[in-house]
Amino acid sequence: MKYKKHSNEFKAAVALAAIRGDKTIAELSEEFNVHPNQIVRWKKDAEKNFKAIFEKNREMKKELEEKEKELERTQKKLGQTTVEVEWLKKKLGPYL
Repeated sequence: MKYKKHSNEFKAAVALAAIRGDKTIAELSEEFNVHPNQIVRWKKDAEKNFKAIFEKNREMKKELEEKEKELERTQKKLGQTTVEVEWLKKKLGPYL
């Protein structure tokens, strides 16, 4: 038996329609031509993963803040090094 492969977008659309509850699972099954058990499974998966979406967003913000701090430290060090090089050029100018 050959199985249909559905895209993630399709699964999300079906799961969202099931979560909304505007139509019964049987009606959605007919509309999307998918077995009712599959719709229930996608709906459960979607509901289970809602929390992960927001956690991932929080982790990404934290990671971005860390990268921004690292960039700031690097820019500060570069500025300090530039000042030191200019000072050395000024002091050692006659000897170069």
